[in-house]
Amino acid sequence: MSVDLSQFHQVFFEESYEGLDVMESALLNIDLSNIDEETINEIFRAAHSIKGGSGTFGFMEIAGFTHVVETLLDLIRSDQFVMEPDHVDLFLRSVDCIRTMINQLESGETCDMEIADELKVAFELLLDGDQISGVSSDADVSNGGAQEENIGAKGWQIYFKPELDILRTGNDPVRMFRELSELGELSTSAVTDEIPPISSIDPEACYMAWNLTLLGGATEEQVNEVFEWVVDDSELTITPLLSGEERGEDEPEAVKVKESAATEMSKSALEPVKETVVEEPSELQISTATAAKKTMVNTPTVKKEAKTESASIRVGTDKIDDLINMVGELVITQSMLSELGKDFAIENMPKLMEGLEQLGMHTRELQENVMRIRMLPISFAFSRFPRLVHDMSKNLNKKVELVLLGETTELDKTVMERIGDPLVHLVRNSLDHGLELPEKRLELGKNETGKITLNAFHQGGNIIIQIIDDGAGLNKERILSKAIENGLVTGNEHLTDEQINDLIFLPGFSTAESVTDISGRGVGMDVVRRNIQELNGSVEVESTEGEGSIFTIRLPLTLAILDGQLINVGEQVYIFPLVSIVESIQSHDQMIHRVSGGCDVLRLRNEYIPIIRLWEVFNVKPEYETVEDGLLVIVEGDNIKVAVLVDDLLAQQQVVIKSIRENYRTVNGVSGATILGDGTVSLILDISGLIKLAGVGRDSYKKINESNDNEAA
Repeated sequence: MSVDLSQFHQVFFEESYEGLDVMESALLNIDLSNIDEETINEIFRAAHSIKGGSGTFGFMEIAGFTHVVETLLDLIRSDQFVMEPDHVDLFLRSVDCIRTMINQLESGETCDMEIADELKVAFELLLDGDQISGVSSDADVSNGGAQEENIGAKGWQIYFKPELDILRTGNDPVRMFRELSELGELSTSAVTDEIPPISSIDPEACYMAWNLTLLGGATEEQVNEVFEWVVDDSELTITPLLSGEERGEDEPEAVKVKESAATEMSKSALEPVKETVVEEPSELQISTATAAKKTMVNTPTVKKEAKTESASIRVGTDKIDDLINMVGELVITQSMLSELGKDFAIENMPKLMEGLEQLGMHTRELQENVMRIRMLPISFAFSRFPRLVHDMSKNLNKKVELVLLGETTELDKTVMERIGDPLVHLVRNSLDHGLELPEKRLELGKNETGKITLNAFHQGGNIIIQIIDDGAGLNKERILSKAIENGLVTGNEHLTDEQINDLIFLPGFSTAESVTDISGRGVGMDVVRRNIQELNGSVEVESTEGEGSIFTIRLPLTLAILDGQLINVGEQVYIFPLVSIVESIQSHDQMIHRVSGGCDVLRLRNEYIPIIRLWEVFNVKPEYETVEDGLLVIVEGDNIKVAVLVDDLLAQQQVVIKSIRENYRTVNGVSGATILGDGTVSLILDISGLIKLAGVGRDSYKKINESNDNEAA
C-alpha cells in the first residue's frame, strides 16, 4: 500500500522552523563560561528532530548537513569538545543555512548547497581536530577506553529484528539503513525465515530481520542513535569489527552479503534515486516493498507557491473548548427559535424576542471567540530580535543589551506578520544611529553596554509597541541642516522640536555620512511610517539629545473587525472608529471662532480645534449646513484633534471591515467599508487621512493654537 507523505510536508516545515527557533534562542542565551547541560541537550534534540524528519521525508540534503551539526553537538554534550564563541557563530550560521534550505523546499525550489557545503567543511575540520586537540584532558581520561575501542574498530556488525508492528508506528527500516549508509560503507543481508505464505501476509506487518555490516569510523553511539526510536520495540545487537579482521571466507556466515532480491531492494533504497518501479514482484519483494512503503525518493519536489505568511496557526485547547461551548449554545437557541416558528402565535412574541436577544448575544460571543483564535502573543514578532541584535552589534563593534517586555500581549496574526519589517528597521536604526560605541559611552559617563527595550501593551482598543534606546538621541541641529541641504525644508521656516523629529520620516532623508549595508541610502523611515499607516496605525518619536529616543507605534488589535460609531450626513451613513472619538458636543455661537485663512475653530477647554464639515469633504447634501444646527464629533489622529460636523449620531456596533483598495481603489480619507444590517454599504473613515484631506496639517494646527494663545494674552 502506498502512503503519500507529501501531505505531511507542511507539518514538517512548520515544526522544523520551530526547532530552528529553539536552537537559535538557546545559542544566543548560552553562557560559555558555565554551559548548562540542558541547554546543549535542547539544541541537540532540535537538530536531531530536524535530521530525523528530513530523512523520513527524503530531504537528504538537509538530513546530511544536519547530521554533521548534530555530531559536533553530541561531542559537546558528552564533554569531548570545548565550545568557544566562534563555534556559537558557526552554529548560528548553520541554523540560517537550514532555515534557507527548508524555505527553498517549501517554495518548490532545489536546495542551494553552496553555503551548506562550506559550513559542512568547517564542521568536519572541527570534528577531525577534535581527536587531537579538541578533547580536554579530563575527557581523555574518562573516555579513554571507549576511544581506544573506536580507534581499533573498522566498523560494526549489526543484527536488527523489529517487532511486527513497527510500520504501523511510522518507523521505516529502509530509512534507518539509509541513515546508516551516511556513517560509512553499508552492506545488508535480509533474514527471511519468518515470512509467511503470501496468502497470510499482513501488508502492514514487518516479518523480516537484517544482518548489517557498517565499515568506517562511526562510533557505537552514532549507530545507536539511528535505532533510538525503535530500540524498545526491536531486537538489536551491535558488535565491533576489529581492524585485524578482513572480509572473506573466515567471516561468519551471517555477515556475508547474500545477493537476494531483498538485498537488492535494500541497496536501491540507499542510492539517490528519483523513482521506484516494481515489476511483477515476488512474495519476498512484496514484503520488502511494503516495509519501504514505496517512498524511496531522494528529494521530493514540493509543488507549492512561495509564501510570505504562515499558512497555519497553533491554537490553545482552551480557545477551542470555548468555541465548542458557544456553538452548543447557538444550537440550543436555534432549536428554540425553530420550535417557536412551527406554530407561531402572537402570545409567543415575548419568547421570540428573548430568543432573538440570546441569538444576538451568542453570535457576538462566537465572533469574539473566533477572533481570539487569530490572536497570538507578540513574542512571535519579538523572537527575531535577539539574533538581529547579536549579529549587528558584532558588526558595529557595539555592546548591546536587549530587553523584551510585554511578550504575552496578544495581537492579530495578520497585523503581527505585517508589522515585522517596520520593527526590524526601527531596531536597526536604534542600533546604528542611536547607540554610541563603548568608548564613547564611557567618555559620556554611561555604561559601555547600550540598552534597547522592546515593550508592548494594550491601551484601549489598540496595541502600543515601543522601541526605546538609551543612546545619543536625535541631533536636531544636524537633522534640520540636512533637511535644508536636501531641499526638504527652507532655511527661514521655524520648526518645533516635534516637527524636526518628524523630518526623519520624509522620503529620501538620511543623516548617515556613508552608505553601508545597514543604512545611509535615504530609504526606510518613510516606508516604516507608510507601512504602519496602511495598518491603520501611527508612529511617533520622542527624543532627548544625549539620553535616547522612544519610537511609539500605535496599531489596531485586528484588521478584520472594529467597534464603530455610525453617523449620518444627509442620506449617507459613515462610520468613525470608536477608538478615535474623544467626545461629541452640541456647539453654541460663543464657542465658534474664525481665524485667518477662513478656518472655523471650536474653543473647547482652552484648546482651539479646527472644524471639518464632512459634507464639504465628500460633496454630499447635508440636513444641516451650519455648525449651530448639527453635532460636532471630536476625533483624534496623528496627535491632531479636529471637530467633524455631522447631522446626527446613530448606533454603535462592531463592523466587519472590507477592503476598498482590493475591491475598488484607494480612496483618501476612507480606510474600508462594511455592509450594514439593512444591506447598505457604509464607508469607514480614516481619521488621519480625513484630516489631511481637509487640509488640516500639524503645522496649521499648532499655528491656530499659538495665534489664539497670543490673542488671549
